[in-house]
Amino acid sequence: MIKKLSLATLTLLVLILIVGCSASNSNISESDKIRIGLNYELTGNTATYGTNLKDGVLLAFEEINAAGGVLGKELETVVIDNKSDATESANVSTRLATRENVVALLGPATSGNTKAAIPAAMQNKIPLISASATADDVTLDANGNVKEYAFKTCFNNSFQGVMMAQFAYNDLGLRKAAVLADTTSDYAQGLSKSFQKTFKELGGEILSVEAYAAGDTDFKAVLTNLKGENPELLYVPGYYEEVGLIIRQARELGLNVPILGGDGYESPKLFELAGKDALNDIYYSSHYSPMDDSEQVLKFKENFRKKFNKEPDAFNALGYDLGYLVADALERAGEANPEKLKVALEETDGFAGITGTLTIDESHNPIKSVTIIKIVDGEPTFLMKLDPEQ
Repeated sequence: MIKKLSLATLTLLVLILIVGCSASNSNISESDKIRIGLNYELTGNTATYGTNLKDGVLLAFEEINAAGGVLGKELETVVIDNKSDATESANVSTRLATRENVVALLGPATSGNTKAAIPAAMQNKIPLISASATADDVTLDANGNVKEYAFKTCFNNSFQGVMMAQFAYNDLGLRKAAVLADTTSDYAQGLSKSFQKTFKELGGEILSVEAYAAGDTDFKAVLTNLKGENPELLYVPGYYEEVGLIIRQARELGLNVPILGGDGYESPKLFELAGKDALNDIYYSSHYSPMDDSEQVLKFKENFRKKFNKEPDAFNALGYDLGYLVADALERAGEANPEKLKVALEETDGFAGITGTLTIDESHNPIKSVTIIKIVDGEPTFLMKLDPEQ
């Protein structure tokens, strides 16, 4: 009798365990909360990026929850530090995907850490969305195939070249360009190639393409050669350390045409190196400008200041948009289901954020407006948001 009771009891316990496990792994929509995993660089050498993205996401979710949540449920975050390390990023992604019952993975901040986090998302079929991994190959594998569960909301490095070519040709009305690009930087080369290709397709002429290397300090010889070509603009994709010196030396040589570039210009150091007098007629592409006076941006800045007691930067803005995009996609999905969320993300069309209006393309990258910054008398000023040609 005791053996029979023990067997019956054991059977009952096994059944309870099975039912319990089934419930814990059931569709997330049965919960009263929707759990979102955040995999960000909160310590380490890129902690500023990850922390600021995280703060933007959390502000968005706080506002969304205060307004009633998503699908009648509260958004709940599981935030884990990847320590600015690719291996740790992969571990965090695995933990979030397998143990935390999340419907989506947000982050990481950098392209390398994001690529390390994607395999766990793919294996567990949970959408991963990065707001700042700008490398062209984040959402595509080595064969050019789309990584089914990987998305991003920031434009590609090369896309900045496309947009600046359109801006130079259509908005500035310029037709003859010279290019000076860093040969040691994939970032600069990506921008350079896409700028040249687009500018020529529009009908513009590339008069000359010259090169420099990171760490160079004297650019007068190459700038003299470029001046001799009589360009209407100079496109200089690169980072602020060299670009600041290039701008200063170009102006000293009397090369006073507009100089265009990408988001690598965004640093106070650029202004120190170039000097205020040289910084006129400079244009570069960016994700966001705090000088944008649209109602949406003004509201974001006000709410951010109230919560964090400081001015938001581009990474705060990118995180904020990411939070609202996920909420929007969940509403369109109709339930907190990773597979349905993936489909909704793929169908995103015309989402209006403070960093631009975006549509997700077939490669899971955004077709997105960019912010154009113009430097006037040494001061960066918001010029426009530029939508890509369809």
